[in-house]
Amino acid sequence: MKLFNKLERKFGRFGIPHLTNYIIGCYILGYVIALMRSDFLSYLTLEPAWILRGQIWRLITWVLIPPESLSVFTIIMLLFYYSLGTTLERTWGTFRYTLYIFSGLIFTILGAFFLYFIMGGNVTGIGNFFSTYYVSMSIFLAFAVSYPDMRVLLYFVIPIKMKWMAFVYAAMILYDIFNYVRIGLWPMAVPIVASLLNFVIFFFSTRDIGRYRPKEVRRRQNFKKAVNPSKVTTITKHKCAVCGRTERDGENLEFRFCSKCNGNYEYCQDHLYTHEHVK
Repeated sequence: MKLFNKLERKFGRFGIPHLTNYIIGCYILGYVIALMRSDFLSYLTLEPAWILRGQIWRLITWVLIPPESLSVFTIIMLLFYYSLGTTLERTWGTFRYTLYIFSGLIFTILGAFFLYFIMGGNVTGIGNFFSTYYVSMSIFLAFAVSYPDMRVLLYFVIPIKMKWMAFVYAAMILYDIFNYVRIGLWPMAVPIVASLLNFVIFFFSTRDIGRYRPKEVRRRQNFKKAVNPSKVTTITKHKCAVCGRTERDGENLEFRFCSKCNGNYEYCQDHLYTHEHVK
């Protein structure tokens, strides 16, 4: 995390606010193109052979290709990923979230060229293997690690914690990689590994990522109160009903009341959209 701290201090101004909005916007534009002129998508894929021949726009336009076909389920998933992405940006900060997303995109591009050269070059069709599907998956995994105990309704019925869903998805990903290698289709595993390298680097090569978890935030606040009891009696104007933070815990903290909860429950910016409504 020391490296990320240095990068944030030096390049923090280059973070892109509301990056999730642009990601969803790219998907929507891709669906519009697919509906109006589906054959045009072939000119947007991440195809190293054509990029090396001058079609450099493919380095960017491949993000317009939607990860899945358009359906009601896809619309629901886009809304779900919008909620996850915006929450992660508020939790990590704009720069770190931007770095996380762009590193996933860059690793995907590098993976495409790696596969192109390892297969001997002058090979077309590689772009069909690469999409933003696993980049979006990395957002889900990152959220599950940051909020492991948050409950969501699977199929709008079954309550389940994010960490269990993450374990299931991780097992599915590992199975896909193992199966592709086992049957000799190892090139199919390259896009998966490349697209998820950002998740591996951010969460398995850092040691203090746990400080961003809500439980860890509450633990630090409880510790501060324990070593400084006088602070407990201090009257504050705002207090988050989830983590207990007040305006004294940060000058940039914002608090809002939830209109869907029964009672006057106030939440900080990190839990306003992620808490369980009080009924």
